[in-house]
Amino acid sequence: MGKDGDKLNKSTILGMIAMAVAVFVIANDFTALSVAIPAIEKDFGTNVNTTQWVINGYAMVFGVLIVTGGRLADMFGRRHAFFIGSAIFATFSVLGGLAPNVWILLACRFVMGMGGALMWPAVLGMTFSLLPHSKAGLAGGLVMGSAGFGNAFGPLLGGALTDTVGWRWVFFLNLPIALAAILITYLVVAPDASAKGAEKIDYRGMGSLTVAVFALLLGLDLGTRIGWSTGWIYGLFVLSALAYVVFFLVERRAGDAALVPDDVMRNTGFAAACLTVLAMSAIFFAALLYLPQYMAHKLNFSAVQCGAGLLPMMGTFAITSFISGRLYARLGAKVSVVSGALFLAAGMFLLSRLHSGTPYQDLVFGMVVLGIGVGLFYSSITTAGITALDPSRASLAGAIVYMFQIAGGSIGLGANTAIVLSNSNFADGISIAFFVDALIAVCGAAIALFFVGGTLDPAKLASAWRYKHRAHA
Repeated sequence: MGKDGDKLNKSTILGMIAMAVAVFVIANDFTALSVAIPAIEKDFGTNVNTTQWVINGYAMVFGVLIVTGGRLADMFGRRHAFFIGSAIFATFSVLGGLAPNVWILLACRFVMGMGGALMWPAVLGMTFSLLPHSKAGLAGGLVMGSAGFGNAFGPLLGGALTDTVGWRWVFFLNLPIALAAILITYLVVAPDASAKGAEKIDYRGMGSLTVAVFALLLGLDLGTRIGWSTGWIYGLFVLSALAYVVFFLVERRAGDAALVPDDVMRNTGFAAACLTVLAMSAIFFAALLYLPQYMAHKLNFSAVQCGAGLLPMMGTFAITSFISGRLYARLGAKVSVVSGALFLAAGMFLLSRLHSGTPYQDLVFGMVVLGIGVGLFYSSITTAGITALDPSRASLAGAIVYMFQIAGGSIGLGANTAIVLSNSNFADGISIAFFVDALIAVCGAAIALFFVGGTLDPAKLASAWRYKHRAHA
């Protein structure tokens, strides 16, 4: 299929299915284990302070290494990186399911994070390369829609497996899904023609960025648990700042071999997209954490009920992501991104009205509005960020955008937790935190309005308006 073609052939469609399956297994893994933690604690005779690293450790390794994974995928081939990452992910999923103690389980989860950090940017790069430029919005919608479906289905699947055959099957199930994605990709996705294996690997850039991101994420995570005014937290933040300085100095000297090349760093459209993601990610992560907390503590929902309780948000997220590609093509990047940000702000404003006596049904509309915002914003901003750079940088661009999403989420969770814990009434604390998140979303919408997606395209808006009226004629 040519880059300018309008129709998708059979191999392209099969390739898109493979990418969707790969995204599903990664996204599902993030949430499926959340409801299995109590069972893991019971089996290994440990507590939540240890078992939380089944999720946190995986997410941290994933976030720390994803930029390195994206650069390697662009350098040596996305298909090749995907196969290696998938093999690591699937193998250590099985070993994690067989783990005789919690420490081996945690070790397997950390290595799974390495596999995921290779898989995710490779999937993003392959998805955008499969489609013509005119359908770039469809690529973003497919990735984020599959992620939303995986995130939404994860707690239900994890709860069902844990209650029936046991939590270990949450790990075992990753194997056949990953193998299916590998097989389809091998059959229908051609090897990268532009892989640049002769390029040097920027080990100093990779090392300094790894230290910077790891110290930042660890400091943010520990700060919410042991308090912010400790020497360990200050030390981690200072180490992170120094490592970032070293990283930028190293990158200036590395030239074309840099982990983040100069053309990426100097692209203002891409930088604006990353900054917008950083601001907005606090919102989604806060909702994922504190809505189930409210359901559990104030509404007495079980773990599985809390997972099901998020379906209005997560289901809407998935559906909106799948249709956002067409909206992006008709409206352009700026309108799609700003609209998503405003929906996010509106959803958080609605949810900020909760109090100790708020019934579940009063949360549903706010979750639906929030889900529309998440689906529209993340698929559109991912597409806007990746297409702001040369196609040869697609995996790296997607990885950097995702790193900013994880960093923004971690910073936001720290701020939200500080607000919630500073209030004597748990529900009131959530309400105040969500209101602050809504204000941040308005700021993010303003950044997107002025700096993301170039200028407004009146022709696209006029075309969309005429299409709307023809459709309702």
